[in-house]
Amino acid sequence: MPDQAATPKFRRRAEARPDEVLDAALRLFTEKGYARTTMEQVAREAGISKGAVYLYFPSKAALLEGLVQRAISPFAAAAVQGLEGYRGDPRPVIRRVLTMIVAQATAPQALAVPQMVIREAVHVPEIAQMYRDNVLDRVIPALTRLIAQGVEGGHIRDVDPELTVRSVVGPIMVHVALAEVFGIQPAGGLAMDRLVENHLTILFAGLEPEKGRA
Repeated sequence: MPDQAATPKFRRRAEARPDEVLDAALRLFTEKGYARTTMEQVAREAGISKGAVYLYFPSKAALLEGLVQRAISPFAAAAVQGLEGYRGDPRPVIRRVLTMIVAQATAPQALAVPQMVIREAVHVPEIAQMYRDNVLDRVIPALTRLIAQGVEGGHIRDVDPELTVRSVVGPIMVHVALAEVFGIQPAGGLAMDRLVENHLTILFAGLEPEKGRA
């Protein structure tokens, strides 16, 4: 009589395989670079056949999209959900979103994806487009609307919403770029939590409503 316990074990293994392929791809993209990594190498790193890789991911671009959707897209969706429909002072919401970024950055696999994007997007345009489609084109408009309603309600000073969003996210992106592209880090490492707190102190002081405005 066949061992019935073997069936769920096999099923768990099959369900875990896409994540194993993504883990292998991320290691190789990080070590070798996206352009220099082949599907054959990903298969070998994952310990499966090339044909098995193609069952889950039909191309290297699909691997990249899978990494973005696994690590970043859930965060982007949660951030947008928290921004939509909000009315009031945008500063507590901005703090919550940037705190979410810090929490996300504590997971090495999650942080590795934007690090790879920053390193390689200039040389591989499809990486930049993938990240824009899955993350930036969802989060930036929501942040812009958040800032705009804050200005209209008199909760913050009269600033340009689109440019202010760049001021909100720009320091974090530059912070990571300085480390990943130029190898320049603060003495304590990336220290994303301290960077965000320092950034918010400066940002919120600049957004304080002008005196006398209702």
